[in-house]
Amino acid sequence: MDNAVDVSQYILPQDQPFVRLEIETAFNGLTKQEKFYSHYLSQASWNGSLITFIQTSPESGPIFVLLLKFFSEQDNNAFKETALKSGFSEDDLKALYIYAGGVFANAGNYKGFGDTKFIPNIEQNRLEELLALSPSWPEIKALWNMYKDIIYDLSPGKTCLGYNPLGTTTYLSKNITPEDTEKVQNWLKSKKIECYNNRLFKFEEKNEVVYEIRMASEEEKPPLEYREGNITYKVTYGDYCPLMGLLADNLEKSVEFAANPTEQSMIKSYVQSFRTGSLDDHKTGQYLFTIIGVNKEMSRKFAYLVSNAESFLKLLPWDKEFEKDEFLKPDFTSLDVLTFAGSGIPAGINIPNYDDIRQTEGFKNVSLGNVIPASYQQSVTPFLSKEDAELLQKWRVPAFELQVGLHELLGHGSGKLFKKEADGTTNFPSTLLDPLTGKPPSPCYEPGDTYDSRFGPLSSSYEECRAEAVGLYLSLEPEVLKIFGHEGSQAEEVVYVNWLSLIWAGAGRGLEVWSPGRGWLQAHAQARYVISRVLIEAGVVKVTQPSENDLLITLDRSAIMGAGKEAIGKFLLKLQIYKATGNIEEAEKMYNHYSTVEEPWLSWRSIVLANKQPRKIFVQANTFVKDNEVQLKQYEPSMEGMIQSWVDRFENKSNIYNYIMELTSKDAQHF
Repeated sequence: MDNAVDVSQYILPQDQPFVRLEIETAFNGLTKQEKFYSHYLSQASWNGSLITFIQTSPESGPIFVLLLKFFSEQDNNAFKETALKSGFSEDDLKALYIYAGGVFANAGNYKGFGDTKFIPNIEQNRLEELLALSPSWPEIKALWNMYKDIIYDLSPGKTCLGYNPLGTTTYLSKNITPEDTEKVQNWLKSKKIECYNNRLFKFEEKNEVVYEIRMASEEEKPPLEYREGNITYKVTYGDYCPLMGLLADNLEKSVEFAANPTEQSMIKSYVQSFRTGSLDDHKTGQYLFTIIGVNKEMSRKFAYLVSNAESFLKLLPWDKEFEKDEFLKPDFTSLDVLTFAGSGIPAGINIPNYDDIRQTEGFKNVSLGNVIPASYQQSVTPFLSKEDAELLQKWRVPAFELQVGLHELLGHGSGKLFKKEADGTTNFPSTLLDPLTGKPPSPCYEPGDTYDSRFGPLSSSYEECRAEAVGLYLSLEPEVLKIFGHEGSQAEEVVYVNWLSLIWAGAGRGLEVWSPGRGWLQAHAQARYVISRVLIEAGVVKVTQPSENDLLITLDRSAIMGAGKEAIGKFLLKLQIYKATGNIEEAEKMYNHYSTVEEPWLSWRSIVLANKQPRKIFVQANTFVKDNEVQLKQYEPSMEGMIQSWVDRFENKSNIYNYIMELTSKDAQHF
């Protein structure tokens, strides 16, 4: 282990909070048919999430197998009793359980929010002695010996996800460079293949380069080969084959319980996509996407927002030519989450991710209603005055509900992309002028371009920043606030807390996921930091250091409607114009300016890290079929409850263990 590394930054704390994702009331409100439908969708999600473990890091899959075997094949109460009698402390046991809970929650040993590695809060030899007390030790010993050093490895390149040698990934073979990625993306663009369900591997054969694009699918079809000069592009199928099959099998079981032909067609499209690797089938499923499990009370507010969306879009700081020719009213629904299988749970989502569907067919916005209140349990808010901290605690849930709605609907849902077709025609008038330059808009999206391919690594954070800025800007509108039930002094408080909450997240917590030499490791955090810097530049926000180990973030309430709105409006206009025209050069220049971490932020980072608050780990329910009924089982919001939920989660664990280890060993030499 590198002695220069601050190990404390790579350990989940002993007071790691676990919170229950409450679902019982919503689940009980479903019909028997809907419960079966939900059950099989849930099973498909959990089985599909096993791929995420394998994709997180080369060792994540085996660590998952080791931990699940350990906890599944023993009486944990008896194990605890044995451990305590053998001289281990409660803290030793807690370190093991919290590490396991972190691996399960993050789908691997790197954080889903921030991409940084975490290791057990107990010395390696001590943990080995603890594991050896278990009846499962003979079965897991070989696995432990193979991966124990890797679990604790914090050497350069192992502390975060990313390109080798600065980071680790299983999306790309270790010899892939950013230049390789750009080259292959351009080739994929020429073949109209998008980078959503594939991985990239590079081989050198007889002084020639072979790029293998692996498509995730159950079916293993003959590869397609394309030779261009001394480069061969090979498209292969069957990546994650057995797990894609498990996912598709459970999805297929849900078809008979679908509510209508549209839902059936949606599921069948997904099944076909996962079996064959066809992205077009997945797009069809996204196009047909339907929602169940609605939280009706909260959804009513969003329905009003949707019905007034077009009038609110006109308030955004760009001309109508920069907005979609026709606003396609989305579904906007609040639902309670039964299962969210992956590396973390957001508070809201905007579907689909495919921009060509969003531009022409519309989109759906979902607020995850039971995530928001769970997220704010046991919250601590450093760097604020006592008054601001109290206001944040009082109003942050309604303020966040407002921000999520505006962010998802009018943030991600707004704005046009200027495109040029192969025949030279464009989707914007020839007389249009760029309001930033006074000249015709240039560049624009060429045939085969997408926003993601054009903006590359910047795309995610840039778009999240645009959506967050839209939320702040429109949260000032009285008619918007009224839809969410806020008027008069209450509306003023909600607006203030909405702005304060985002700035606190950016200026007070953002640097938690910035790393010297690596830069920003999380898109939302970078976006909020950027917005904070914009408002600091405008004089609306101040960050001071009242003492050696503390910061104070203040927001000038009286300036929000004036200088605050003006600053966000000007910044938002630039964000949209650069996105609309595909002007990555100017976008990078502006965004990198505000993203830069320099003094005094470099000095303040140690204060931010010292006050770092752990992200909450959600304990999710399971469903089981018994006597032709679907039963729900919820768990205690604790590390023990988290572990038990995962022990109960998979029916045929031996097959899962074999699949994960086979897939991991197959590709080990590439990482």
